[in-house]
Amino acid sequence: MVQSINIKALTTLASVVRRPYLAAPHVFVPTVSEINYQALRDHCGIRAVIFDKDNTLTAPYENTLHPRAQAGLQSALDIFGQKNVAIVSNSAGTDDDPGFIDGAEIEEALGIAVIKHSEKKPGGLRETMAHFPSVEEPSQLCMVGDRLLTDIVFGNLHGMLTVHVLPLCSGEENSKDNKVAKVVRAVENKFMYADWWGGRKTRSYTLGHKVWKGEEECPLILVDKEEEIGNVGEEK
Repeated sequence: MVQSINIKALTTLASVVRRPYLAAPHVFVPTVSEINYQALRDHCGIRAVIFDKDNTLTAPYENTLHPRAQAGLQSALDIFGQKNVAIVSNSAGTDDDPGFIDGAEIEEALGIAVIKHSEKKPGGLRETMAHFPSVEEPSQLCMVGDRLLTDIVFGNLHGMLTVHVLPLCSGEENSKDNKVAKVVRAVENKFMYADWWGGRKTRSYTLGHKVWKGEEECPLILVDKEEEIGNVGEEK
């Protein structure tokens, strides 16, 4: 599937330039399998989890669950239930997926819903909220994805709890990745996580969440991520 231009991301870019902390996630982990989903539900007021698809749950444009994401998705399903776990992708379920062919294949393969939405992330809030009857406000959603300017900005714009992950794939395994997205993601990650004053200042202004008071008070990370940070932004 070829992705069309993400108009919503382009129009939101001006807001991010003025307020770069919109792209700063509440939590950063290597993969979806290092998230404490039990704590999300029990201590953060989260009622549903939204995942990006490509390089978050699967290899780019593949419809099978990546081995490194298996434990995380299963944990989310066990704790939140199938009806409260879904995918919001900028490919499957959008106008780039005519007839919902790709979305239906993903639902069959992964066992979770793909939310249909006409406006790409950081748009799509209306359809996302409508998908979860138990969710009363966006702060009860957790957005998990590998892109700062789409996944994380989408969540932060609306008060969700945001979790940023590294892309699952590199090298040959990542050969199908969208070339523009690959370059932009590397720049995003370098800006946010490299050891320079701009990244540190941006992260220091990370938006608060309505319920979650921070990693020290309520840990959501299951592993020490320090070794992973050194590779952030190094796309291969």
